[in-house]
Amino acid sequence: MTNAYEYEDGNALAGPLSELFAVDVTAATGRCVSCGDTGRVADLRVYVNAPGYVARCPGCDHVMLRLVRSPDAAWLDLQGTLSLRVPMPPG
Repeated sequence: MTNAYEYEDGNALAGPLSELFAVDVTAATGRCVSCGDTGRVADLRVYVNAPGYVARCPGCDHVMLRLVRSPDAAWLDLQGTLSLRVPMPPG
């Protein structure tokens, strides 16, 4: 019998996340937390002269995504994105 409160560590996400980020995320659609507009990641306004990348909603200018890289890590902040729909190949 399996306990509903049992869990695995974050390594259980390795496969699913590698599938998710192996696709072209610019084709994904995101919904803005601030105004509710939905649009392609490719349509966001991306500022590259900040520390990393800052992507803003074209409708209300709210920050939807931040991406910062270091030589050995990356930080992805999606707190301004209500949801992100990523098209996946059938399988």
